[in-house]
Amino acid sequence: MVHYLLRRDWIGRIRLALTLFGLPCTVCTPGVRPVISCSSSHPFRTSQTISTSFCNLYTTSIQTMPSSAAPHVKSRCLEYPGSKIQRFLVPDDKVDWSQNWPQYNPVSYTDPSVVNKPVWADPDIGSFSPKFNTVDGAVDRTSFDGSYKIEEGKPLNPHGRTGVTGRGLLGRWGPNHAADPIVTRWKVDAKGEKIYHSVSKLPILQFVSIKRKDCGEWAIPGGMVDPGEQVSLTLQREFSEEALNTLAIPPSERVKISERINKLFKSAGFQVYKGYVDDPRNTDNAWMETVAVNFHDDSGNSVSELPLQAGDDAGQVQWVDVDSSFLLYASHSHFLELVSKERQAHW
Repeated sequence: MVHYLLRRDWIGRIRLALTLFGLPCTVCTPGVRPVISCSSSHPFRTSQTISTSFCNLYTTSIQTMPSSAAPHVKSRCLEYPGSKIQRFLVPDDKVDWSQNWPQYNPVSYTDPSVVNKPVWADPDIGSFSPKFNTVDGAVDRTSFDGSYKIEEGKPLNPHGRTGVTGRGLLGRWGPNHAADPIVTRWKVDAKGEKIYHSVSKLPILQFVSIKRKDCGEWAIPGGMVDPGEQVSLTLQREFSEEALNTLAIPPSERVKISERINKLFKSAGFQVYKGYVDDPRNTDNAWMETVAVNFHDDSGNSVSELPLQAGDDAGQVQWVDVDSSFLLYASHSHFLELVSKERQAHW
């Protein structure tokens, strides 16, 4: 415990020093390659309801992160994930495109996995003419933040400079839409009674978390929205594939699991967040946006009884206590904080 507290202390000092110099901070845990994992404080905005065919979502008094109140941080991580590419350093006061900065000279980078033209990726600009700020065929190129600017035929990140142009690891020019299903339950004892935290005196939530294969960080088991796919289907599909590995189990077992999954995802959930994601994969021309929805197994007899099995992009999967000390990928910690407040649970 003493070692952990000392570590938190020096991490805090490093973050403070970098912030004072106007630089994004990068703090890596042992055994994880350099991907920015420090969280930043953001004011909040009111969430909105989305329409789906499977889940009955409700709005909440809990508020979510704004579209432009604070400069993105993880989108300026010093080394672009999955590469040795160093971003052009962008201080906080130069993030916004409205700031004149003739010296800005970002590196251009698109990962080979994207350059090889997989079905989920756009061609390069010039070989096709995408229709930005609208639904382009089956591909939704609109942004939750509203209309974004186009410069020299390429979309500009609505949250400003990142130090890298191109698409990096992202398939789409402009917004790349994802969906994050946050599946929770109450932590209970052997008698089925809720367990309360010794300090906050609030009941403890648990959520299904996966350990990402690409960066080794724990995350919500989300994924990309396929062209023409409803967000509700993405939420259910991604959870089933990443947390239950339904693609690898026999059809007879898959039917039983689907029944429970359908029951949970048809239940009333609430939209935790809808908008831009401060993601280390973001570039000046491609960025992540998501819809995060919480589905709660209140009685503990739905998904809670299913055996978790990592699949697809997950290295590991398990139920994890919701707690502010548990660091998560991208903006996922913020999403869990909002869920805790809404459920009046420990954070």
